[in-house]
Amino acid sequence: MKGEATEIIEKLLDIIKARLITGEDVMISGFGKWTVKSKHSRRGRNPQTGEELILDARRVVTWKYSPVLKKAVNSSLSK
Repeated sequence: MKGEATEIIEKLLDIIKARLITGEDVMISGFGKWTVKSKHSRRGRNPQTGEELILDARRVVTWKYSPVLKKAVNSSLSK
C-alpha cells in the first residue's frame, strides 16, 4: 500500500513538472496553483564582493494557495 501511494505521488509530480516545463499553469482545486513566470535580465550585485553583474533572464515557478486550503489551515487555530 505504501509503495503504491509513493508511485502515485511520483507520477503526479512528473505530470506537474512536465506541464510546468511547457509553460502551462497547474491547478489542483482546493489546494493551489503553480504558475510559470518569466523574469527579464537585470542588474544585480554579488553580496560578498559588491561586484555588479547582469542576472540572466529566466523562468520561475510560483505557487498560490487556494482560499479553501487557507481556511482549512487557519480553522485548526480556533480549536
